[in-house]
Amino acid sequence: MALPLAPIAGVALRYGTLALAAYALSRRVGRSATDQGAEDALDRVPEGICAHRPRDRRQANASARFRRVIRLGEDGPGLEIDATALGRIRLRRP
Repeated sequence: MALPLAPIAGVALRYGTLALAAYALSRRVGRSATDQGAEDALDRVPEGICAHRPRDRRQANASARFRRVIRLGEDGPGLEIDATALGRIRLRRP
């Protein structure tokens, strides 16, 4: 029994379009340099979610860090995930 070609062609067209869009986007994104000061600041962020507001109350700072090691089995291959985010909202009158 032969497979109908229309559903297969529809899936191939959809994923082909997605792959072409991803390739075009990757060609347009420029390369950036690594700022060592920013890397050090991200490494100093404690694990968890933190937020604070300085005394002048015109600014709010927040940070979040998620750091885990995932292993397959007791001594199996592992993958370390380290996701860090910094945020600042500053309100000023012009």
